[in-house]
Parts: sequence; structure tokens; C-alpha cells
Amino acid sequence: MKNKYILIYDELAKEISSGLYQSQELLPSESELTEKYSVSRETIRKALKLLSEHGYIQRIQGKGSVVLEIDKVNFPISGLVSFKELAGKLGQRASTSVTAFETILPTPFLEKTLDIDSREPLWNISRVREIDGERIILDKDVILKRTAPELTKEICASSIYEYLEDSLSLTISFAKKEITVEEPTAEDRELLDLEGFSTIVVVRNYVYLDNALLFQYTESRHRTDKFRFVDFARRNR
Repeated sequence: MKNKYILIYDELAKEISSGLYQSQELLPSESELTEKYSVSRETIRKALKLLSEHGYIQRIQGKGSVVLEIDKVNFPISGLVSFKELAGKLGQRASTSVTAFETILPTPFLEKTLDIDSREPLWNISRVREIDGERIILDKDVILKRTAPELTKEICASSIYEYLEDSLSLTISFAKKEITVEEPTAEDRELLDLEGFSTIVVVRNYVYLDNALLFQYTESRHRTDKFRFVDFARRNR
């Protein structure tokens, strides 16, 4: 069961995404939110902190929590969020089309990247993510087949992470991320709505289970006008 502050964060994020709270508008005060949700002020502060870290609000001392412009989808850099989880918070129409689902043997690049034998079978998956009728993300996943031997195309169209965690009881622990800006490939232009765009943002994820097994390599290719990549940084001196 989710912590209360996560549930409050989810609800407020949906309300902001749906336009209930407009850009530059103030959220209700901490006291009002405490009363609305029947929780402690500390719980509300945790929820507001999460909204701030994910780019939904800016907290201004003496003024309150100001809603930020969210015409772009906020992708938290420091977190591991599935598209299904993200779509659930958007308040927008979102769908996934699986364009490739097959078993392959590793290329030399994948052998080195995943530190595997040349005979290790892999799932090779490509999925196009559509938001409000526009194809704006191409996710290309390679997963060790031994971690999910019964994976199906239908599961890929829904949520791989949900299947791994809920059905297989695996724990997805952490990831290394690389973010670059690149020219679109012919495949990008075929599968995404990129007319008028000369660059895309590519996020490469190296994802590990809790036993430190690197089980997934992903290239997530995003149209540049639709996303904001956010993180929370603290200066240490």
C-alpha cells in the first residue's frame, strides 16, 4: 500500500496536469491541504516536496506553492518510472503500440554492455508511446530472457515493470542513465511524429535488479518539445 503522501502527490499531480490548477496559480495552503486530506502537516510537506522535485510546483517562502507550466511531460531523472505509471498521472490519453517483440542473440555491443555470453537469449522489444494522438516516444528494450521467460507481447503493451514486480516478484532496484541529444534515425522518423524536428532526446537506461544483475538496456527516444527532464539537486560544501 502506498504511503499517504504518495497518494496525495498523485492526486495533486493529476489535478495540475488536468488544468484544475493553472500555471502561476497557488495551491491551497498547507493548513487547507492538511484539513482536506485529514493528515499531518508533515505528510503534506512530503507530498509538496515531491511535487517540487518533479517540476509541478515551486515553493516560495512566505507565499506558498506556485504551479509551474506543465505543457511538457515531467520525467524524473533520478527515479525509475514506467510509462503506465507516468500516463496514470498525466490526465491525458496515452497508449502503447508494440512494433517489435522477438528473441535475439546479443550483438557484440550488447555482449559488452550486459556482460553476457554470445549465446544468451534476449528479448528485443520496441514500443511506440502515444500521448493525445501524437507518437512522441520510441522505447527500445533489450531484456535478459531468463528473467522473464514467459513475457508476452500483450504484457509489453501494458507494463513490463508491473509484470516483473507483481507477477514475478522481482525487485527493480536502480539504474544508470545517460541523456544525449541526437539526430533522428530513419526508424525514429518512420515510427514517431517528427515532422519539423531535427533532434531528439535519447535516454539510455541500464537497469539492475536488487541482486545487482544488469537485466535491461533501454533506449528511450523522445520528441524534444514534449518533455522536461527534472531532478532535485543539493549543493554540498
